[in-house]
Amino acid sequence: MPRRNPSLRDEIRQRKPFSSPAEEALLGLQRTADVVRRGFADLAEARGISLQQYNVLRILRGAAAAGMPTLEIAERMIEKTPGITRLLDKLEAKQLVRRWRCPGDRRQVLCWITDPGLSLLAELDKPILDTGVKAVAALTPLELKRFIRLLDRIRSGAHGV
Repeated sequence: MPRRNPSLRDEIRQRKPFSSPAEEALLGLQRTADVVRRGFADLAEARGISLQQYNVLRILRGAAAAGMPTLEIAERMIEKTPGITRLLDKLEAKQLVRRWRCPGDRRQVLCWITDPGLSLLAELDKPILDTGVKAVAALTPLELKRFIRLLDRIRSGAHGV
């Protein structure tokens, strides 16, 4: 007999019904994101960085030799953070990134990933990918495509909130 997936109400031990399907869906989305995120965070933290720092390193790896301005890194983050400078300070202290303040515009700082940063990402790439694949393994390929479209629609609707 197939195992029944616990409902959100079961997981959070809520006795009364949700006020609406929208509330249940949004709380379920938050809970699911947290569960998946913790799996990724455990992998990153085991190698001495936070999940947000991992995200910064991935963004900078994509920028390659061109580097990237600090504010553009902040715009591309999966989880928005007001503390991008602090994240970069910590990564620079670990010698995983380097920064350069533009002489013509002292407000602009360009950032690059270092070789040790690239090595760290190389160590994390497969475990992170495997964790993500495992997280969505219960979905068929068709369900996964539909899920992606639904998430896109939710984010699109939430941008005005």
